[in-house]
Amino acid sequence: MGKQKLRSIIQKMTLDEKIAQFIQLATPFYKGANSEGEITGPMAEMGITKEVVQNSGSVLGASGAKEIMDIQKEHMKENRLGIPLLFMSDVVHGFKTIFPVPLAIGCSWDTELAERSAEIAAKEAAVSGVHVTFAPMVDLVRDPRWGRVMESTGEDPYLNSQFSKAFVRGFQGLDLSSDLLRVAACVKHFAAYGAPEGGRDYNTVDMSERMLREYYLPSYKAALDAGCEMVMTAFNTVDGIPASGNKKLMRDLLRDEWEFDGVLISDWGAVKELIPHGVAADESEAAMKALQAGVDIEMMTPCYVNHLKQLIEDRLIDETIVDEAVMRILELKQKLGLFENPYRGADEQLEKELVFCKEHRVAARELAAKSCVLLKNDNVLPLQSNQRIALIGPFADSGDLLGPWSWKGSRDDAVKLSDGFRMKIDSSKLLTAKGCDIETGTEIQLEEALNAAQKADVIVLAVGEHSGMSGEACSRSSICLPEIQLELIKKIKQLHKPIVTVLFNGRPLDLHGVIDQSDAVLEAWFPGTEGGAAIADLLYGDVNPSGRLSMSFPYSVGQVPVYYNSFNTGRPKGDGEEPYVSKYLDIPNEPLLPFGFGLSYTSFAYSEASLSAITMTEKETLQVSVKVTNTGEAPGEETVQLYIQDLAGEVVRPLKELKDFQKVSLMPGKTAEVTFELTEAMLRYHHADLSHKSDAGMFHVYLGSNSQDVIALAFELVKEGKNHDNDD
Repeated sequence: MGKQKLRSIIQKMTLDEKIAQFIQLATPFYKGANSEGEITGPMAEMGITKEVVQNSGSVLGASGAKEIMDIQKEHMKENRLGIPLLFMSDVVHGFKTIFPVPLAIGCSWDTELAERSAEIAAKEAAVSGVHVTFAPMVDLVRDPRWGRVMESTGEDPYLNSQFSKAFVRGFQGLDLSSDLLRVAACVKHFAAYGAPEGGRDYNTVDMSERMLREYYLPSYKAALDAGCEMVMTAFNTVDGIPASGNKKLMRDLLRDEWEFDGVLISDWGAVKELIPHGVAADESEAAMKALQAGVDIEMMTPCYVNHLKQLIEDRLIDETIVDEAVMRILELKQKLGLFENPYRGADEQLEKELVFCKEHRVAARELAAKSCVLLKNDNVLPLQSNQRIALIGPFADSGDLLGPWSWKGSRDDAVKLSDGFRMKIDSSKLLTAKGCDIETGTEIQLEEALNAAQKADVIVLAVGEHSGMSGEACSRSSICLPEIQLELIKKIKQLHKPIVTVLFNGRPLDLHGVIDQSDAVLEAWFPGTEGGAAIADLLYGDVNPSGRLSMSFPYSVGQVPVYYNSFNTGRPKGDGEEPYVSKYLDIPNEPLLPFGFGLSYTSFAYSEASLSAITMTEKETLQVSVKVTNTGEAPGEETVQLYIQDLAGEVVRPLKELKDFQKVSLMPGKTAEVTFELTEAMLRYHHADLSHKSDAGMFHVYLGSNSQDVIALAFELVKEGKNHDNDD
């Protein structure tokens, strides 16, 4: 069905039918749903009629091949023009097979595995009837107080962009029309949702347009360049205007400048929230501003269906804008093949065969191991099979390993840490005790833990945040472990036995009272369905840790936001005790653990760093090389990171910027030469006038294992005439 046939459908639609395509309603609104009729009260409160439901365009949160086919079947019976429904859901880091949370996936620095995780999530969702996933979330994050940092891949625009593209490729594949085992992706939250003041969710975002374009927009653009079909608006304001009513952001930038012609959907209730934001007096004005801004689908509020018709009749909105939005929605349905096959990939038999299958769980285990980051190891790890282990803590025997946005995942299916240990050692060598709960504890729990610890050779503490402490609306002013867990660690430390701490959490934490009390620390995040097995693989050395932090760990919450690619000041802190410099009186300026940091069971040495030339022109490239040697006793994987610094820009430039990275696997004693290609385009940035270009002058290039431990080289960019101007 071509565009002309879609135009023919739109010509046959009444205005009410067109407007109904714009509303997204939850599953219980629909005939055929397992929960049909449970929403009668809210339906009346919203002013939603049966006619609106039978003409509506999309469904939120339905899953399961049978239920979705039943809903679609009933809908097709009643929809006058036979326009099928779109089924959309939050398939963020897995459908039934749950992968690590995205922040953890970011720490893998492995875009191929990330793409594979999205492909598996898409496959399980597609056979279960889902057409669209509200992912990837690519908001750049710098403040760990914000609960949704777990849903991002971190603080760097380049790394986030690489993962953004990988997730889109994994979800959508090469051809949505023919590949029924893929789903359409929806990048979110446009824009800058990850920068709320104070780290408080839904709060004000206020930054310059240059900052927005330089750091926060690239990962969204990367998703669109990869073919992402949909965009979701953010809850926050951008330059004083909420995103869902922000014409400059959505029409001028997204639609016109970036030429995005796909579907734009609001987040839950965001159109109506223009009223409490204070930019709309009522639902009618909210509807008018959102549609004028370019929002096609309104999620779970009725401003469009209750007010657009009157706005058009009053000539406050032109019906051509409505027709354009309807066309975008119908084009997506056509691209998914729904007019020919309204049930698309929904298949009860394939659902039984593919969802949570062994192959998918193997992939989840591999990615979970790659996502963990070894933060400390004073010759305690790997553990030995003949050691007696006391596994202590609220996560010792917990299935709460999936993390937020694990919609169809089950804690009962998760491999617990205690199960992982039993895969490695005989049960007689494993003692377990809870020690305390996440935020409370008893003397009996503590006594049981101390008794178990006294009988052990090594103590493994499994501590952290429960999944409800991270995610949407889960901001925290303190990012320490709960006091009861810190007290448990302190008591265990008094036994003077080796302590390995495994952390389960959805954000970087203030690790005082943890890292200083432990002989080894493994950051496991929320590792997903196969978490316990993957962690045991790491602790016993069957897999060598290779994760690298994609978000800095602050020394104290008083530093945040703290991030590696910060600017210098006119009075930078040196090594001395100068009084009038930019510093804290009571803590270091630097984070406790920097971006890119991560340990291994082996060690790597960098040598013979070199440049192919010490000058570079606009049309030339530089080869940047370094030799990396495995100087330890175990095979290992190193992530070699390339950073640059523009020493004198038109505007202040960061101290370092990640521009590339490569992974290299080496056997003990072996050396590999790693070479990067540096181009003029990699040196461009947004100037004061928002032009995107490079400056002639001196640059530093840094090579290393993280953003702090680097080898520095220097080169000069030589240009003729004016600065090169190019927005590519």
